[in-house]
Amino acid sequence: MSSHPSLIAITDYTYDLPQERIANYPLANRDASKLLLYKNEEINETLFKNISDHLEEESILIFNNTRVVQARLNFLNEKEQAIEVFCLEPYQEDLDITQAMLSIQKVKWKCLVGNLKKWREEELVLNINEITLKVKLIEKRNEDVVVEFYWAPAELSFAEVLEKAGAMPIPPYLKRKSEELDATRYQTIYAEKNGSVAAPTAGLHFTPEVNEKLKNKNITSLYVTLHVGAGTFKPVKAATLSGHEMHAEWIDVSKTTITELLKSENKKKIAVGTTSLRTLESLYWIGLKVFYDPAIEPSKLEIGQWFPYEFAQKELTVSESLSALLQWLEKNKLEQLSCKTSILLALPYQLKLVDGIITNFHQPQSTLLLLISCVVGNTWKDIYKYALEHDFRFLSYGDSSLLMK
Repeated sequence: MSSHPSLIAITDYTYDLPQERIANYPLANRDASKLLLYKNEEINETLFKNISDHLEEESILIFNNTRVVQARLNFLNEKEQAIEVFCLEPYQEDLDITQAMLSIQKVKWKCLVGNLKKWREEELVLNINEITLKVKLIEKRNEDVVVEFYWAPAELSFAEVLEKAGAMPIPPYLKRKSEELDATRYQTIYAEKNGSVAAPTAGLHFTPEVNEKLKNKNITSLYVTLHVGAGTFKPVKAATLSGHEMHAEWIDVSKTTITELLKSENKKKIAVGTTSLRTLESLYWIGLKVFYDPAIEPSKLEIGQWFPYEFAQKELTVSESLSALLQWLEKNKLEQLSCKTSILLALPYQLKLVDGIITNFHQPQSTLLLLISCVVGNTWKDIYKYALEHDFRFLSYGDSSLLMK
């Protein structure tokens, strides 16, 4: 690639986002949101419920079926002072999120802790909805805190404990506490696999009615899993990308989905959300890893943030990469690919698997905006200017866009 994205100045990806343009609540109907269309280098708009009219027949939509867990736990210390424990990811490196969510009796977790100074390292206890949840402080670290949870009834999984005892982790920029409606509306209708601490918000607009229209147009739905971490809200604070560390997130993709992607080489593939897009592009680079090292261990598959820009071997076609990946799964007798990715997508990156994206409008100076530039180039500025001038609602509960390469 001609220039390394680590040299990008984040000030090139800023715009003025007034607070009143941030949607604090979802609309009454999911598919009533506005939809900005960017196709053939033209900007238009419609409503999300009409999205099928603007997709080619036999296109493929790729959804992230992760499920947001109620990751905020509100404890009181001995002096009745509030301490919030926000679950990030499992502490054990060898335990993926799905396994950790199924843990019974106890589990160690990496967390952020609100009011940490007030926690004198005593055991905190939360009694709620017939559950007794206890938490013990194990270690304070630079970026997070390691804690151990244990609970009764002990036969409940950690996922069930969070469902009963936790609160929905709505984004901090909403500047409000989670409410009852967030439990359903900050969750896609196809959410399946527990593990995210933030919703893949592009999918929040889909309804059974929209899905029926897509089906009638022979548009296929495929599912991947990327468990969204709290790092999704992390702005780039360094002057250039070289000073920004991308968060690693778990991805999980079935052999069946990879096979379908391989068979659909000539069909338009549209990622529903930045998380689906990052998963798909990671698949390509994992395929390259296994092509050049067929004996690679599963633990070595992780894609680092700069890997695509520093890969030393010859690049492959998409079908060569996905074929190598399928062969590796067969050889290792695996039905699922499960590993971490911290891929950072920014210009001059060229998308490998994806022809377009359905996505909401993102924060200034965010890695999500850098990713959008890989789809539409510097036209993102015109797109966002249009959205601001035409009363589009921004961020997680905001309006949507369909952006084609």
